[in-house]
Amino acid sequence: MDASVAIKWLLPEVHSEAALRLLSPDHSLIAPDLLFPEVGNVLWKRVSRGEVTVTQARAALEALLAVPLQVHRSQPLMPLALEIACGARRSVYDSLYLAAAVLRGCPLVTADRKLHDAVRKSGFSRQVLWVAELA
Repeated sequence: MDASVAIKWLLPEVHSEAALRLLSPDHSLIAPDLLFPEVGNVLWKRVSRGEVTVTQARAALEALLAVPLQVHRSQPLMPLALEIACGARRSVYDSLYLAAAVLRGCPLVTADRKLHDAVRKSGFSRQVLWVAELA
């Protein structure tokens, strides 16, 4: 899963209910270490726009840090992430999530429609799942 899904665990948004299903013990969650700065940046943006308080943002970050995730270092993922980025015409940031999923042989769950659609048109179409498609 990527940051677009993780933020839905922490703040109420469209598809939050679907995203929360991933927190079931039935799922093993993986993400690149990029997840934490990306979610932190989203929280900072929400604070700066007055949508959440600093206290709420801190609590959301603490909740994320408590989620049992298998975190993968970005550095070893970079060669595949660059290949994916070039092929799918998406950022290396987005492609790091897909690279982790490909290397682990599991789907990337995303709530980022642009990423989902771009990957669906690439050679990695079987590796991406829209968050609302979760059973």
